[in-house]
Amino acid sequence: MSLQEESETPEIESGETELEALLDDLIVDTDDHENAPAFVIRPDTVQETLGRLKNEAGYDHLSLVTAEEYPDRYESIYHLKKFDDPTDEVSIVVPTDSENPVSESAEPVFRTADWHEREAYDLVGIEYDDHPDLRRILLPETWQGHPMGLDYDQDRPQMVPLRENANPLQDDHRSDADSDTMFVNIGPHHPATHGVLHLETTLDGEQVVDVEPDIGYLHRNEEQMAQNGTYRHQIMPYPDRWDYISAGLLNEWAYARAAEDLADIEVPEYAQIIRTMGAELCRIAAHMLAVGTFALDIYGDFTAIFMYAIRDREKAQNILEDLTGQRLMFNYFRLGGVVWDLPEPREEFFEKVRTFVNEIPDALEEYHDLITSNEILQMRTVGTGILPEEVAKNYGATGPVARGSGIDYDIRRDDPYGYYDELDWEVPVEDGCDNFSRLLVRMREVEESAKIIEQCVDLLEDWPEDERNIQANVPRTLRPDDDKEIYRTVEGAKGELGVYIRADGTEKPARFKIRSPCFSNLQTLPEMSNGEYIPDMIAALGSLDIVLGEVDR
Repeated sequence: MSLQEESETPEIESGETELEALLDDLIVDTDDHENAPAFVIRPDTVQETLGRLKNEAGYDHLSLVTAEEYPDRYESIYHLKKFDDPTDEVSIVVPTDSENPVSESAEPVFRTADWHEREAYDLVGIEYDDHPDLRRILLPETWQGHPMGLDYDQDRPQMVPLRENANPLQDDHRSDADSDTMFVNIGPHHPATHGVLHLETTLDGEQVVDVEPDIGYLHRNEEQMAQNGTYRHQIMPYPDRWDYISAGLLNEWAYARAAEDLADIEVPEYAQIIRTMGAELCRIAAHMLAVGTFALDIYGDFTAIFMYAIRDREKAQNILEDLTGQRLMFNYFRLGGVVWDLPEPREEFFEKVRTFVNEIPDALEEYHDLITSNEILQMRTVGTGILPEEVAKNYGATGPVARGSGIDYDIRRDDPYGYYDELDWEVPVEDGCDNFSRLLVRMREVEESAKIIEQCVDLLEDWPEDERNIQANVPRTLRPDDDKEIYRTVEGAKGELGVYIRADGTEKPARFKIRSPCFSNLQTLPEMSNGEYIPDMIAALGSLDIVLGEVDR
């Protein structure tokens, strides 16, 4: 290494040295990941390792758990960050024997590992010792095999015996004659579940004593689909379908950021501005739907509030349709930029966008009059669905859910990408930790998105015609180096949306893992609902703004 190279990397080397000193007796080997130091540990030291990183080094955000089967081993990877600085990352690699894939669970250290490890068990086949509830999460309990294992037989018939659909309360085990305990199924086909979600709810009288989200009804194994596609063209259409409601460009950016960093692709500045503008239009469309459906959940106002929100959402979608040619499944991003330039005549497009963002402050004032000032909504949301800051962090909650609990965390600002660090905007944060705070955060974010869009239009309007580069020069076929790994995130409408990719030297990923913000956020529902009444649980679920296509993937 040259003296210049040494001077360029002192912080990284220093950080790795400190972590190596902290984990000295636990490290078996080191690995080379693109965006974070990676340490290999034994499967019986997971809790000790993650505990030290969390309590002594400040890595308080378990962003993702990745699992994969190799010909000679299984492997779990824990991707850790800091809420104070998400650019400070570390990966913990846990290999296990191919004949006996058993590893210690991280759940006692990070509560969010509960669902992540259940998914790793379900799809890959790794078992986790000390896990509180190790069973399938996306597939039925009777499923045969693990779909992302190397020896999985996809042609094997899958049978669900009738006993699996038996009444869970067929044998009535009451604690005593006066017990008011009751089991209630909410969903999976119910408007208030915001999709195909089944809530197994236990009541004591009218209060919720336990609720267990039952997911997987929409599981399509999007990760396997991505692994069967080429980097250059075949993967990009899929992200639109994760959060299929309105976050298409935000989802596309998650894949684009990971793949572009993996392949060292530099996106032109002009294309970055277009991406930023389009992403914020998607954020507004997503938040408009969230606000409208939330009010519908709380007091059933369809004719006014819900339709008002849909009205403004449609305006954003009209602009997105002008830009991309589609209203939901955009497929507009390309590795290295975007598929085409702004629609012509440009002046009419800019005028349409400006008219939209100029109307947003008045529209939001109208929403505050109709929603946040509404006494019924206040009674139902202020002080209900409490999610304390430390609990939210422990579950890996992000986005408006985290910011409604006082966590000042936004990937756009804290780990900048696109053109966000060149623009003037703020991250809305509320410290009420309740359903009302999460509503306020989303409404304030709409206003900030409008500011970002307006600044993007100003820049695009004055951009020299001969410098409007919408794509970088990207090779026709991309083949990142064998065993090259990367994990990148963006700020989706629901929170931190990430993609992990491991390359194997071919034009297709060897492993493609999606970090869904809705998946981690939904885990917090029991924390917010236990001790509340059923209507308050419905309000808490609405405040999470989940989309089951992204939860299940």
